[in-house]
Amino acid sequence: MKGVSHGLGVFSSTSNVSKEDLRTTVVIRTCLLVVLAFAVGCASGPRVSRTDSSEMIDVSGFWNDTDSRLVSEEMIDDSVGRIWIDDFRGLTGNKPTVIVGAVQNRSSEHINTRTFAKDLERAFVNSGRVRLVASSNERSGMREERIDQLRNSTLDSAKSMGKEIGADFMLIGGINTIIDEAGGTSVRFYQVELELINLETNEKVWIGQKKIKKVVEQSRFRL
Repeated sequence: MKGVSHGLGVFSSTSNVSKEDLRTTVVIRTCLLVVLAFAVGCASGPRVSRTDSSEMIDVSGFWNDTDSRLVSEEMIDDSVGRIWIDDFRGLTGNKPTVIVGAVQNRSSEHINTRTFAKDLERAFVNSGRVRLVASSNERSGMREERIDQLRNSTLDSAKSMGKEIGADFMLIGGINTIIDEAGGTSVRFYQVELELINLETNEKVWIGQKKIKKVVEQSRFRL
């Protein structure tokens, strides 16, 4: 009987240990399923919210629409406030006519310089101090349209050739970057340089420079 009792005791102890292990396993698996469900729910689709287009938002630290808008407005405001406009009006009696030329991306990242050029054009027009003419690419399309009008439109509505306004000054420039990184922190330095050149004499009548520095800190803890 003692042997039987002793055997039953061992069996009962083994059963209790098995139940505890089973409970622990169930709890662990339940936690893993909850975490997995949360991760799947987060990855199921993007969360989109609308915001004002003029709001300053930095997500990655790279050049963005806010940089383009603020830099263009500040630099053009500086340009049209300089003496070159008054000098030109004193000689000719007219507003200077400006064309925005190439703005080169000399940085280490992709920057849509076309968008930046359009921001520069908008700032020039909004200043009211200069006349702005279309770029070379835009002019070619309009010239084709005028030729088509001469062939197919009525004489009184067709626009004639040879009446374009020639630019007096061209704006050119570039965007440069310097990146400094260490650990999870990086410093992104942008330097935008613009020059306004007299198309007849090649004289540089205005040189502008704008600097931007951003400190980007990466999160060290990720799920």
